[in-house]
Amino acid sequence: MATSPNPFGDVMKTLEQFKLPGVDMSGIVESGRKEMQAIMDANQAAYEAMQALAQKQTEMISGAFQSMQETAKSGVGGDPAKQAELMRKAYEKALADLKEIAEMARQSQADGLARITERANQHMEEIKKLMKPGK
Repeated sequence: MATSPNPFGDVMKTLEQFKLPGVDMSGIVESGRKEMQAIMDANQAAYEAMQALAQKQTEMISGAFQSMQETAKSGVGGDPAKQAELMRKAYEKALADLKEIAEMARQSQADGLARITERANQHMEEIKKLMKPGK
């Protein structure tokens, strides 16, 4: 089954059959294509951000296991002061990692929203142009 390289091409051909005076069908189709592209771009960015978050979480877990192994090998089991220091460092590391993950998630959401907002603004401008008389 052969597919058209431009899925909007078939839609365009269909809409051209309904030539309405004062309506720019190609502009409407192009606007829809741009909206779909903006959504696809936002989804791609979200997917990449999720991959980065998963990678960071994997690094955190790996680091925690390494730290536990090093602690077990160092033999600080009987020294409460050393145990407290190791726990403090582990807590600070975990907190820093969580802050980094939260910032990555926040940035990802902000980027996606910015892309969608930009396209919405472009769409409003396109509508204004399409609504002008004589076009």
